[in-house]
Amino acid sequence: MGAVAKRSSMTYFSDARDHYSHRVRIVLAEKGVTVDVEDIDPEAKPAELADLNPYNSLPTLVDRDLALYETKVMMEYLDERFPHPPLLPVYPVARAQSRLWMYRIERDWCPLIDTILENKNKDAVTKARKELRESFTAIAPIFSEMPFFMSEEFTLVDCCLAPIFWRLDSLEINIPQTKATKPLFDYMDRLFVRESFRESLTELEKEMRPFKK
Repeated sequence: MGAVAKRSSMTYFSDARDHYSHRVRIVLAEKGVTVDVEDIDPEAKPAELADLNPYNSLPTLVDRDLALYETKVMMEYLDERFPHPPLLPVYPVARAQSRLWMYRIERDWCPLIDTILENKNKDAVTKARKELRESFTAIAPIFSEMPFFMSEEFTLVDCCLAPIFWRLDSLEINIPQTKATKPLFDYMDRLFVRESFRESLTELEKEMRPFKK
């Protein structure tokens, strides 16, 4: 890997359509971080990215001579670097539980989303949509207990979920609006009206779903 020049400011190399990139943009907006966001075409990555990131992948966060290229690491780094407002619980047990929720999102839901986006096998895509729809419908009632995901406060877990739920229409995942699923829709509304969420959206993401009023 080539030498990485130090930068005078934080730079975030982001895919304007990608939900992984989006989650970090929410954290940046929530913290009010001054950052240069560079929307990169995944099919035309700048040569600089390969010098910064051994996987030449998006997203990549650069803070002076530090380059990070895994979103959960980026999110926790930003939460520690800019401690207000905190986006992980203070107590170790609750922090560990939040990390487990993020791990389960990565293990259970993200592969299904990747299958839909790859769109290589029609049957696999149909199955992935069905599994996600059933899973989201099944968890809907838990959102009646607390304003955010298993928490009274907005956390990194919500930063992972918001980009996924914003993309439901574009992923063609149709969740029925019933009394049982109303808590989920109310939760999504709470996420989508947050100022940080609105600030995090790229022009391409704004086209995915209109704001609810």
